[in-house]
Amino acid sequence: MDYLELTPDNLENEHICCAIADKKHQLGVDEKKRWLAARILEGHMFRKLDAKGKVFIEYAPLESAWVPVVGERYLYIYCHWVAGSFKGKGHGAALLTACVEDAKRRGLSGVCAITAKKKKPFLSDAKFLGKFGFKTVDRAGEYELMALSFDGAPPRFAESAKRMRIDSNALTIYYSPQCPYARDCAQQCAAYCAREGIELRVEPVDTIEKAKAMPCVFNNWAMFRDGVFVGTHLLNEGLLKKLLG
Repeated sequence: MDYLELTPDNLENEHICCAIADKKHQLGVDEKKRWLAARILEGHMFRKLDAKGKVFIEYAPLESAWVPVVGERYLYIYCHWVAGSFKGKGHGAALLTACVEDAKRRGLSGVCAITAKKKKPFLSDAKFLGKFGFKTVDRAGEYELMALSFDGAPPRFAESAKRMRIDSNALTIYYSPQCPYARDCAQQCAAYCAREGIELRVEPVDTIEKAKAMPCVFNNWAMFRDGVFVGTHLLNEGLLKKLLG
């Protein structure tokens, strides 16, 4: 199994796995690559199978990760994805093991990720992480922060993330350039709401300060309805219609 790491030298010519062939997400891919170019310099890692497939893990030092999770000397896993015909061949375990070993090489205190009691799209699988020794160290509603700790204090959700509410009753979407799907999803939702006369606020999370201060659990996307947190599942026009009934 040959894996490669994205670097400033190969980033332009390599695909980023999850949006390989879907041209409608090209703007999001371009935005993600610009974002990655800066994040790689901060220790961000994107490791993938050297093949045309959705097989990768993406993580960063927690201190520079664009999520409302705080702590010291941990790696934070944004995405860990194995799809299609690549499933069941050991890629998920190999990529997670490489992440854990990377944390040890860096002299860090562990690795963490956001999960949920019930598996949710775009979040790490709690049962899979549990097999590798990850334990729940904090909760925010139905969401959990799991960590594999070598030493030191465990990470935790920022206090703001546990609010799960905002002051506005307008339908509200927060998204960051970490996910190449997010831009197109936000645009689809905005176009639908404009046609239907639905008030919608779209809030780009374009700095780490905004990400760390999010009023909810956030990995790259979050939605509020009537001031209440709906979830982290990316929504296109069809899914938004279903959500709104």
